Amino acid sequence: RQVADIVRESGTAGLTEAQRRADAASYQEVRCRSALNRVQGMPFEWTLNPYRGCTHACQYCYARRYQSQFALGSGDEFASLILAKTNIADVLRRELRRPSWTGAYVAVGTATDCYQPIEGQYRLTRQCLEAFADAGTPVGIITKGPMVVRDIDVLQALSARGGCTVYISVPTLDDEAWRALEPGTAPPLQRLRAVRELATAGIRTGVLMNPIVPGLTSRRSLLDETVRAAAEHGAMFLGSNVLFLEGGSRDHFMGWLRSAHPELAGRYDELYARKYAPADYRHAIAATVGELRTKYGLGGREYGNRPKASPAEGPTEGRAEAPPEQRMLEWTPS
Repeated sequence: RQVADIVRESGTAGLTEAQRRADAASYQEVRCRSALNRVQGMPFEWTLNPYRGCTHACQYCYARRYQSQFALGSGDEFASLILAKTNIADVLRRELRRPSWTGAYVAVGTATDCYQPIEGQYRLTRQCLEAFADAGTPVGIITKGPMVVRDIDVLQALSARGGCTVYISVPTLDDEAWRALEPGTAPPLQRLRAVRELATAGIRTGVLMNPIVPGLTSRRSLLDETVRAAAEHGAMFLGSNVLFLEGGSRDHFMGWLRSAHPELAGRYDELYARKYAPADYRHAIAATVGELRTKYGLGGREYGNRPKASPAEGPTEGRAEAPPEQRMLEWTPS
């Protein structure tokens, strides 16, 4: 039976085979019918996600809105019930052998972090990367997990055969903001050390300062600190996006914000009347980040061979001539 059917009938208690572990999350092993997912409106056409749900529990995670596909909630269930696709590597190898497969670029970890802690046990991401390397398929990996350095040998093989880029997400170095916004993640400096280790090993690696959260991580001084640290740790490029809110992701984040920072709630209601912040705000942030990239000698983000902003979190690569909205850039909790 499908997970969604069980949850609709009996709630998460119906997943009787889900194993609860020391991290307080429960893990349900599932078997997938397909490994590669075709997507539209993105800078890439194919994605792969070995897990569903993520113990990183980032308050802003855009993937929370996908939980409804499994009749799961976008709040605590996103971080406390993880689905592990135990047969994904075998399914992937079959798909890569199909005559119709053209060896297109695949983005790994777009809907859930492929190097969240449970990967240490299941090793599903590593198995999939080995399959991509054997097939000579180019991949991009998006993660907040320093565990990615465990697989340097596979990433080097991928780099030589199909092409590989690793995107390490480091939204901010501010300790208070990190602990509040990303409670289950490794410290930002630990992720930057992973950037250095990967780059030293010859793997194309950069930093995604995603998302920039208005009022919490948007001050120029904080952006400057993160861009400078990325450059100092050997990042080959840096990209950024302003917070994007939609569906269950919006519901969860706004609920958290009203509890943790009620003084910002009114401003957010105004700034996020729609799912994206206003264009002038996004352009101002993009212009500031562009200046900082130039200052520290960093290029922009690339997906595959095509530089492009990710519409998944909102178009932010703004025009250089956009007027800076310093008032918005600097507002911060009282």
